[in-house]
Amino acid sequence: MSDDNETGPRGPGRAEGPEIFAPPVYGPPVTAPVVWHDFARPAPGAHPMAPGVHSSGLRPTSRRRGFGSAALILLLGLGGGLGGSAVYDALADNEAAGPYAGGLADVETVELPPVETGGVQAVAEALLPSTVQIVADLDGQAGGATGSGFVLDKQGHIVTNNHVVASAAEDDGAIQVVDFDGNSYDAELVGRSTVYDLAVLLVPGATDLPPAALGRSERLRVGDGVVAFGSPLGLTSTVTAGIVSALRRPVTTGAVGDESSYINAVQTDAAINPGNSGGPLVNLRGQVVGVNSAIATNGGPTGDAGNIGVGFAIPVEQVRITADQILKTGEARYPVIGAEVSTRESSLSAGAQISRINLDTPAQAAGLAAGDVVIEVDGLRVSDGIGLIVNIRSHQPGEKVEFVYLRNGEERTTTVQLGSETG
Repeated sequence: MSDDNETGPRGPGRAEGPEIFAPPVYGPPVTAPVVWHDFARPAPGAHPMAPGVHSSGLRPTSRRRGFGSAALILLLGLGGGLGGSAVYDALADNEAAGPYAGGLADVETVELPPVETGGVQAVAEALLPSTVQIVADLDGQAGGATGSGFVLDKQGHIVTNNHVVASAAEDDGAIQVVDFDGNSYDAELVGRSTVYDLAVLLVPGATDLPPAALGRSERLRVGDGVVAFGSPLGLTSTVTAGIVSALRRPVTTGAVGDESSYINAVQTDAAINPGNSGGPLVNLRGQVVGVNSAIATNGGPTGDAGNIGVGFAIPVEQVRITADQILKTGEARYPVIGAEVSTRESSLSAGAQISRINLDTPAQAAGLAAGDVVIEVDGLRVSDGIGLIVNIRSHQPGEKVEFVYLRNGEERTTTVQLGSETG
């Protein structure tokens, strides 16, 4: 398996090999290999654990129900995805109009915080009615995967993680949403993004569910209190509280053979466990600031896969962008530059070395070349390949972004206009 991944699309004269594209990265990148497991329901009396492989790393927080599910492993740096490049502005006029041509502007979302003063109890009371459990088919097994989600708008759209519903989406399987009162609804998949690990569902018969208020993760500070909602281990309507442990933490999750999701994460010590995936992370005014997506685990000889106080949430700013795109067209887009970088583990924070530039891509147009070492993107330091990918993905297709790089030890600057891919 190659350690070189692309930060952009392949054009004519393209290089062979896996390809990687780009979102959020701010802050020091993860330097240790990342490994995650999906979770199988344990036999009666056993502790929940991931079968098969016992290794430290990040694990998505959906929960696989049923016996004998195989563990899935992702080492940092495996990526996927194919396609040509195009600038977002050029594509905009050609996109097919979705059911909501104005995206989020055409649906009824909530912005005002539901809690003025009070603590976790007030936040829980305000947000629990807006939090749902997701039950989806998994590899043909009815209800084999469980996760969480939250109500996006008064039209009945639900936000969750892609990895919660990915198997059902690929196999045309059933997806159900269970609300706070225990009512179950059939859900339709509107669209999903493997790159950002987000999905939008529609529950036509649940237009009376109260939407969660959308906040801003960019206003968070380390040490701020946050509350996580979801259905860990199938325990519906569970609330846990903690603080923001770190911001702009680049992490990656995904499955072998799938495109990896690169997350510009909000890190929290609020307890997050299998089944929390897709549930909201909320500030103390009751506004969603992120979507719970992954946890770090110790692994160990028993394969325990529970919370150790290191969880990660997708920032709500990315949720807004991706949901807006999905509502408009049924698909999501992300920025690319058309270059390959190494994502193998490195102890040196020396930047991201470009191993290959594809023809007719934004990277080539900007004058970048194989061997260049990117050390900064739009004013943010780049420590390695993962950092570069996530940094690029924190921008939008069509944006012009300044790259600082080293060529033969000499520092140079160029401007790259980001291309676009679907995923």
